[in-house]
Formats: sequence, structure tokens, C-alpha cells
Amino acid sequence: MDHSKKVTVQILNAFVENSKGGNPAGVVLNADGLSDKNKLEISKKVGLSETAFVSKSNTEDFKLDFFTPNKQIAHCGHATIATFSYLKQLGIIKTDNSSKETIDGRRKIKLTGDFAFMEQLAPNYIDVNYKENLILKSLGLTKNDLIPEASIQLVNTGNSFVLIPVKNEKVLKNIIPDFDLIDEISEVFDLIGYYVFSIDIENNKNDATSRMFAPRYGILEEAGTGMAAGPLACYLFDILKIKKERFYIQQGKYMREPSPSLIIVDLDIENGNIKSLMAGGKGVLKKELIIEFEI
Repeated sequence: MDHSKKVTVQILNAFVENSKGGNPAGVVLNADGLSDKNKLEISKKVGLSETAFVSKSNTEDFKLDFFTPNKQIAHCGHATIATFSYLKQLGIIKTDNSSKETIDGRRKIKLTGDFAFMEQLAPNYIDVNYKENLILKSLGLTKNDLIPEASIQLVNTGNSFVLIPVKNEKVLKNIIPDFDLIDEISEVFDLIGYYVFSIDIENNKNDATSRMFAPRYGILEEAGTGMAAGPLACYLFDILKIKKERFYIQQGKYMREPSPSLIIVDLDIENGNIKSLMAGGKGVLKKELIIEFEI
């Protein structure tokens, strides 16, 4: 008796910059009949940093579950953007507002054409300066490589990332990550990973360029991370005092195989404080996979 089943996985690049680059995510529609075990097996076979599984929700428009090749996570920015951009392109979503249910609650989704924007929470900051030397060591950096007077911070708008402000693109490009040490530090602080960035950049249309390392989740480096770009926009506003309501965050430029991504973050400011934010971009369908898995 055959105990296997097949599922169709759409591969979309989210946060494309000028319709190029971006961060690939798997999207599985009509995933109601899949168990968590099935989803993890499918995600491993897809082999991307995250795959989103879309099913019916009793409270929101859709329920989304996110799996890396080794575990489930609460939120994933680029897989959310890929999913909702694709649903809008298919005509399944016909309005400019939608919502998702996740294992960590509900989030609003806004759509503008093929662009999708995902709600994140007001930022929570945690000082991690007592681990500064170890964090710098894990990236092959020194204190002189940082922006003067700008602190390393843990920032959470739904997921936790350590944000590391480096003084220019050259420093960012030449980082040599010690993934084992990054993994250890990520365990201590319960991080998704590191988000290293510079605001001293060539492209003055963007506000920052960045790199994301998340070995704890099986992601050595990622091309576009909406759940990290949100915290970065908050850092730029609150810590570096760049008082804007929209930020353009580039990522993926300095990967071993470059895949430049562009993440747009809109801040909802009330009485000078960030109340919430929306991070988004566009998803472009690249290919379709048929995955066989055990039932």
C-alpha cells in the first residue's frame, strides 16, 4: 500500500527589487489536511528558509503556519508577503485589507496592487551591551567597526533580532560570521538571528542595507527578512533619531550569491511613539514544485 501523498508548492520571490532578486519562499495553498509533521517534512524537501502553509481560519481571512527546514516559527515576513501578494494576483483576495491567524495571534494585512504589507507590533528594546564583545567576536568585528554612540540592541516587533549598526558598507560586506557562536548567542537571547546594517550606503534612495544571519533556524544568510526590517526601521526612528514614517531597507546585496531585496516599512506614529508598523513588498512567482511526502 502506498503511504505517500503529493502536494503542490509555489515558489515565490518576496521583496523583489525592481522585479529582480528577492527572497524565495514556499507557499502551499489549501493546507487544511496537513499535519505539523507533514508540513515539516514538506519544508525540508522544499529546502528554502521558510514555507508558508495556508488553511482556513475561524477568526481571520486565512490561517498561516510557517516552517523552516527544522522547526515551526511564529511569524515569517517574506513568506507572508509572498502568500498575500500571490493570493491577490490570483484574485482570491479582492479588497485592499486582509488578515492572518498565526500561532502567535492575528495580524492585519494591507494590499496595494501586488504589494502586500504585514502588521507588526510596537517595538520592545532590550539592552544586550553586556554581551557586546562576544557578539562582535561572532562577526569578526571590533568596536571600531560600529557606528559611534550607536548601541547593539535586541529589538522585538513579533520576533527577536539583535541589531548591529556598522559604520559603512565595506564593514558590512567583509563580515566573517562564526555561525556556531551566533547560534550559541541566539539560544541565550531566544533570537531568530542577527540583523547587521549600515546607513552609510551608495544608494541614497534606500535608508539602510543589511545582512541577516540565523543559523539557529538553519538559515546561514537570508536575502529578505520582513520580521527583521521592521525592528530596524524602529531602531532608525527611536535610536538613531531618523524621524521618518517610511523606510526603505535593502538586504541580500552582500550574500555569497547576491539577491538584493527591498523591504518597505511604514511606521504608525502616535504622539512621537511607534504604535505599530507594516512591512511589505512584492512577491513574484518563480516556479512550481510537486513534493511527495509520507502520510
